[in-house]
Amino acid sequence: MSKNLTLDDLTVPMRALRALAVDFPDLPAPTLEISTIYPKQLELTLYDDLAPFETWRVALGIAPDDVQFREQNGGRTWVLVGSGEFAGAELKLIAYGPSLDSLRESSGDGGGDA
Repeated sequence: MSKNLTLDDLTVPMRALRALAVDFPDLPAPTLEISTIYPKQLELTLYDDLAPFETWRVALGIAPDDVQFREQNGGRTWVLVGSGEFAGAELKLIAYGPSLDSLRESSGDGGGDA
């Protein structure tokens, strides 16, 4: 990372973002991050629901085998992470959603195994 980056140094992910907006205007809006720490990367993050992750994964051509599954918050939150390339940018797709146990607990089912 350089402390002297300019906006021109971030054009790769900004162009990719523009292409996403043109190519996929109807997909669910993610939280977007372009950072001087990773100036060639565009990060798309989806919160509270894992379903939009699959829509984005397919649209971006990220193979199912390239998706990592993680748990956090004591297993109450599931995390999906996929990476790929789009319009010359390194793309990182992340989704956070409640685990099945967490959903059961919030619906009054008590969670745990059936």
